[in-house]
Amino acid sequence: MRAIYWRELKSHFQSMTGYVFIAFLVLFIGIYFMAYNMMSGYPYFSYTLSGMVTIIMIGIPVLTMRSFADDRKTKTDQLLLTAPVTVAKVVLGKYLSMVTVFAVPVLLTSVCPLIIKMNGTAYLKADYSTILAFFLLGCIYIAIGMFISSLTESQIIAAVGTFGIILLLLLWPNLIGFLPASASGSAIGFLILWTLAVLIVHRVTSHNPLAVILEAVGLIGIVGIYLIKRGLFDRALIRLLEKVSVTDVFQNFASHYIFDAGGLVSYLSIIFLLIFLTVQSIEKRRWS
Repeated sequence: MRAIYWRELKSHFQSMTGYVFIAFLVLFIGIYFMAYNMMSGYPYFSYTLSGMVTIIMIGIPVLTMRSFADDRKTKTDQLLLTAPVTVAKVVLGKYLSMVTVFAVPVLLTSVCPLIIKMNGTAYLKADYSTILAFFLLGCIYIAIGMFISSLTESQIIAAVGTFGIILLLLLWPNLIGFLPASASGSAIGFLILWTLAVLIVHRVTSHNPLAVILEAVGLIGIVGIYLIKRGLFDRALIRLLEKVSVTDVFQNFASHYIFDAGGLVSYLSIIFLLIFLTVQSIEKRRWS
């Protein structure tokens, strides 16, 4: 895994992608830092990081789009898949290399709270906690981009798909308000979500009987519960999807100054899940 990690890390800088990505983030961090903290006098560095959440939505798809799509297009993935290492190590090596590139501008931002401290009041514990949450949120976005890249050989599709999913996650808290609150609407929503989950399982495993069984079990279960105890579905879809919003955890740090330990654990769980799905996606191609 170490060899793959160093190979991928070097490739990010040999292709200038790493330099451009770091410069892009540092530029906007500097702009937000000067505007919010230096000129407007806000004592919390979290104001700057809140603005950067929308900026990394643009930068991370560029960083992740070639992680697997480029290897798949140039057929160099066959060398990795036949190498004497497991697919999990290949995925982790690539993932950690991208996380390392992302960590560089994040580490540079760690100086900013100290600059605020030198010029007046600062809240270092809140600021560094927010930096940690921002870093893990970026790691989730990188894992999303890597998973999307493993599904296609087109870098453009990988970048656009990653951008679309990150944008959806950013808008998620506002979009939830448009969902139906009625029992019937929630039941239909759960059926759609279950079908999407089954499609992902089928895409990863290519196991038709398993997909059919899962879809049938979900359909029978949801319809059965709806007929027996309809009241359970009242606002159930909204309550469930409110918990899926990944940006809420970051906002707990950035806006409410709450150290959300449970939220950080959920971030790590999402990262491991996405890495697992990427491994399964590559394994499917390896044996197909």
